[in-house]
Amino acid sequence: MLYIAYDTENRILRAKGYRVLCLCHLGLLQLDRAQEYINEAEKLEPNVVCAFLKFKIYLQKNDHQGATNQIEAMTTCLDFQPDFLSLSAHEAVACHALPVAAASLSSMLKFYASGKSMPTAEVTVVRTLLTVLSQEQGNEQKVVKFLKHAQTRASEIGPDCFFGKEEVGRRERNWFAVTSWNYGTKTGQDKNYELSSKFLKLASDFYALVEGSDNENNVLVCKSLVLSVSSMIALEFQRKTPMSETEVKQALHLLDRAGQMLKSISARNSVNGDQINTIEPELFFVYTFCAYDIQGRLNDSGSQLLNVRNFASSKACKPHHLLQIGLSASQGPRLNHEVASFALNESLSSFLSSPAPDYQNVALVTRKLISITSVYKGDTDDDLVYGMYRQAYKIMVGLKEDEYPIEEGKWLAMTAWNRAAVPVRLGQIEVGKKWMTVGLDIAKHVPGMEAYKACMEEVLGNLKKEP
Repeated sequence: MLYIAYDTENRILRAKGYRVLCLCHLGLLQLDRAQEYINEAEKLEPNVVCAFLKFKIYLQKNDHQGATNQIEAMTTCLDFQPDFLSLSAHEAVACHALPVAAASLSSMLKFYASGKSMPTAEVTVVRTLLTVLSQEQGNEQKVVKFLKHAQTRASEIGPDCFFGKEEVGRRERNWFAVTSWNYGTKTGQDKNYELSSKFLKLASDFYALVEGSDNENNVLVCKSLVLSVSSMIALEFQRKTPMSETEVKQALHLLDRAGQMLKSISARNSVNGDQINTIEPELFFVYTFCAYDIQGRLNDSGSQLLNVRNFASSKACKPHHLLQIGLSASQGPRLNHEVASFALNESLSSFLSSPAPDYQNVALVTRKLISITSVYKGDTDDDLVYGMYRQAYKIMVGLKEDEYPIEEGKWLAMTAWNRAAVPVRLGQIEVGKKWMTVGLDIAKHVPGMEAYKACMEEVLGNLKKEP
């Protein structure tokens, strides 16, 4: 440097000398001296190399914000080349400065839309960026942003152009699909339902692009769609704010797609006898439950009933599924008595046909059926409600002492007996006797009701003696 003249002709040569000195001091980790020399070099010859060396100094100083600012400075240099952003990302990863690496890669993505020739495939940059972001927690919003970017770009320029062709392209598609799915399930488990819904929707889009193993991919697409809507509904309960009309329409669209795929998969499996890629019973139930919920928001009670009937006739249906649907249909803001009655009756039949019936659930269904029939049919439909009590009595006959829940048995006996009060007051003695008799019959099979039973027998006996 001592032998280089301080004139205009030698400015570039002196700048090179300062850059070499900067590199020497960088190697010795004398960062302040290195910065002094690169500042001098930049005064003489401002270019992208100077900006990059300043970037390296900020990285060594662990100044992430300064390094990120230098990334932007590099892109404004007249001699800028995208290779410097790729190199910056590698340097940042080597220094464990992951936020800086992410900033460099995201800046690199801005150049692809312009059609400019780039040294690295866009899909590689996005995948690398997502890998970097996934190394630290709390980046889910950024991850969903760049997954959405990949989905948008694949739509704009075509899947083959974005992901690549043949086996390479298939692997890229699958990587994005699996990444979206994993984030969707993880955020769902963490009760971040808004993000979970977005990730799962993206997973369905990516799985739909994967070639080969069509039936398997259809199952994954269907699963992603259904769970995406499930997250949307869960989010409503979490934030206690009703879904907007736009969200309801979006959910309905996703469920329509899932419903068509369910039919297609079921039809294909029945023809081919495919036992590997069948729909999981729980998934079919979640689809039915979500479809019931969304159809209820549109006041489409006919579709709700048809949907539940189709599920009840499928092999995937289990009695506890129908119980859950029946309970949901019988309570909450959007009641549907027809669905509730159908689902609960079907679940009761299924529970009772089991080799080892779950009498706790049998009792729950019986009480619920009596309650909703009394509310919706009214006490005027006496025979229907009476038939339910007689059915409960027949169920209890022959059971072990504690097999039928005692409290539920007491409830049946007392409510049946109390139903006699109004008819007796109105002079409808035979109707009153009918209710007293069934109440007494039930009480005989309920432990702990001996005192009530004696009183019931006395009252009923006196009533029978009256002319």
